[in-house]
Amino acid sequence: MANIRDIAKLTGYSVSTISRVINNHPYVDDEKRARVLEVMTELNYVPNRSAQNLSYGKTKNIGVILPFVNHAYYDQMLSGILQAAFDHGYQISLLPTNYDQELEKRYLEEFAKRSFDGLIVTTKSNPIKEFFDYFQYGPIIFCEEIPNADVSCVYINLKQSLREAFSYMKEKGIKRPGMTLGRSKNISHNSRFSIRIAKDVYPDFDEANIFWDCIMASDGIQAAHFFKEQKVDGILTFGDDIAATILQQYRTNKPLVIGRENLLISEVMGFSTLDHHLPDCGKKAFEAFYHNKHDKICVPHDFIKR
Repeated sequence: MANIRDIAKLTGYSVSTISRVINNHPYVDDEKRARVLEVMTELNYVPNRSAQNLSYGKTKNIGVILPFVNHAYYDQMLSGILQAAFDHGYQISLLPTNYDQELEKRYLEEFAKRSFDGLIVTTKSNPIKEFFDYFQYGPIIFCEEIPNADVSCVYINLKQSLREAFSYMKEKGIKRPGMTLGRSKNISHNSRFSIRIAKDVYPDFDEANIFWDCIMASDGIQAAHFFKEQKVDGILTFGDDIAATILQQYRTNKPLVIGRENLLISEVMGFSTLDHHLPDCGKKAFEAFYHNKHDKICVPHDFIKR
């Protein structure tokens, strides 16, 4: 297998000149560059990019921490990250946690060992202070709003979008609203302020009308039975697929249901949805990593009423 020294011997140029050509260094004579590329082709030489990246202290790999991969919310965000990473010649490593704090910490230790050039944290399981010691190893971008810490984040305006959704329910005459939320153990910051906003719009909002641990579409079956028993007449859900599953369980007296992320199913079934433009959020998160931006960027949303 040919190496740089073989190319240097055949061209008569120095190893440093060959290296500059391989790495697209701008200050190389055109004639020399052409001759080196010609010999590389003759020898079927392919540069070892992994070795090159290590020599620059870069892996060209970014870690993406997320709770799980089989959910429309994270699929959409990942699509934006993947496209931006591809455009810049980066690979991504998916680091699912299933909300396991210890597993998340192990990923941070991998980052400290330079397994990744940076991290995008779509949703964190640990308190933000657990991340502070790892900022020295490279950019860490959070995809949720973290107002009380000097960190980089690209986030959706969940507070405003939820307020619009509950206000819409009120306009439509909903008297007994409910909602689905995620993990009931280690309740997230987002879940806490979701409840707070519900109580801002509906001061008598009953927390007994929250169906917890509703993450996948299949969870919507039990959620529907729960809301029927609670006599809930309006439901804000964690996703369009959950909203669709809930509506399927009603034959009559269907509640007003609001989904999230504007999937095709929401258009087909004709229910309202919050579109947080998650692919754009993922793309901007990668760009923040790539350019090492230290900003807090809010991605605008649309409330699609049907």
